[in-house]
Amino acid sequence: MARPRDVPGLDCEETFSEAAARVVELRAEEVFEHADGALELADVEPLHDMRVATRRLRAALEVFRPCFPRKLYKRTLKRVKELAGSLGERRDRDVGIAFVASFIAQAPTADRERLEIFLARLRQEQEDANRRLAPFVAGERLEELREALTALVEAARR
Repeated sequence: MARPRDVPGLDCEETFSEAAARVVELRAEEVFEHADGALELADVEPLHDMRVATRRLRAALEVFRPCFPRKLYKRTLKRVKELAGSLGERRDRDVGIAFVASFIAQAPTADRERLEIFLARLRQEQEDANRRLAPFVAGERLEELREALTALVEAARR
């Protein structure tokens, strides 16, 4: 799992709003860093890292809520939550697949066929969740989120 980066230059001398801008800007960058690999089914770590990064971003947004214009904050937080929900839906399937796949080898022979059927269903659900996730991590929606977060950061700095 990707560790959060330290926020450079953050100190007690700056305003709460400037701290908000710095933290949200960095946490947003961490979200976008993982977008390219988030749809990979063979390597699920970028998706997991992006999901964790969205949780960190959401926490930062909630801590610094007073620093942002209300309407812009609410719209942006809603977009972050939608992304996080979509990432979580896919991640749930990834975790289920890993668990069932590791369990199959230890399962009694009589149960393996049923577990293989269940595993195939989980893989189909994973692919379906990935298709629903795609618009959030590639293209217009991701760019809209980036623009909304940039606007929040700029608003905090005014």
